Amino acid sequence: MLRAGQDIIGESKTGSGKTLAFGLPLLEKISTEGRVLQALILCPTRELVEQVAQSLRVAGRFKPNLLITTLIGGQPSFLQIKSLLHGAHIVVGTPGRVGDMIEREKLALSSVHTVVLDEADRMLDMG
Repeated sequence: MLRAGQDIIGESKTGSGKTLAFGLPLLEKISTEGRVLQALILCPTRELVEQVAQSLRVAGRFKPNLLITTLIGGQPSFLQIKSLLHGAHIVVGTPGRVGDMIEREKLALSSVHTVVLDEADRMLDMG
């Protein structure tokens, strides 16, 4: 279903492989020709952002020149802006920092074809 581009809702326990379940089909769709943002993954916490990004980096080793950028609070935003200016194929971030970058016009989503809400229930609980 993911490979066909259909929307999907998945639910399973921690450690069951959810990241790879959405990550591998996502990586297959990413074109690394150019530096165009194609996917946005939102996670509720900094720790989960780092975990998801690292899992995608490991799984994406077969994709030459894959660029994954993380956007999280608690780190200087100028470094993240610099990373965005360098280019990214996938952005993994927290809603607050992603929203901030969109508001500041540092993150454009016009070329994004895939959006993942990882632990969406938790983000809704957090407001």
